[in-house]
Amino acid sequence: MGRDQTFEALLAEHGAMLRRIASAYEADRERRRELEQDILLAVWRALPRHRGEAPLRAFIARVAHNRAITHVSREAAEPRRQPLDDETPSDAPTPQDSAETRDLHDRLARAVRALPLSLRQPALLTLEGFAPAEIADILGLNPNTVSIRLTRARAALRQALNPDASPEVHP
Repeated sequence: MGRDQTFEALLAEHGAMLRRIASAYEADRERRRELEQDILLAVWRALPRHRGEAPLRAFIARVAHNRAITHVSREAAEPRRQPLDDETPSDAPTPQDSAETRDLHDRLARAVRALPLSLRQPALLTLEGFAPAEIADILGLNPNTVSIRLTRARAALRQALNPDASPEVHP
C-alpha cells in the first residue's frame, strides 16, 4: 500500500477525531477548515516519525493537539466566541429532540473552549475516549497530573453546564 493509500485509510479511520479536535479549538467555520487542513498536513509530515512506541491513534491525536495549540497561540490576539456548527445529523426522532441535542452540544463545546488550556486538553481527549494513562503519554504529563486536571475539568464543565447547581463538597 502506497503512502497516499495509507494516508487515505488513516483519514477514513481517524478523520472524525481530527475534525472534532479542530472544532474544540476553533469556532469560526472558515478558520476551523484551515485548521483542519493544517492538522492534516502536520499528520502527513509526522507519520514517518511514528516508530510504534505509542498507538497510531494516540500519535495522531498528539500531532493534532500540538498543531491546534500553535493555531490558538497565533489567534490569541483576537479570540473568537462563536458557537460550533453541528454538521452531524441527529438520530433523534423529532425536531425538538434534535434542537435540544444541538443546544447541549453547543453548550458543551463552549464550556470546553472556555476551559484553560491545561484542562481543555485532557477533557477533550477524554471525550475522544482516551484513558488517563494514554492522555498522560499524549500530553507528556504524569498520570497523577492528568487525573487532577480531569477532576478539575469535570468540575468546571459541570458548573458551566449547570450553574444553578451547588458545587459538590468533598470531605
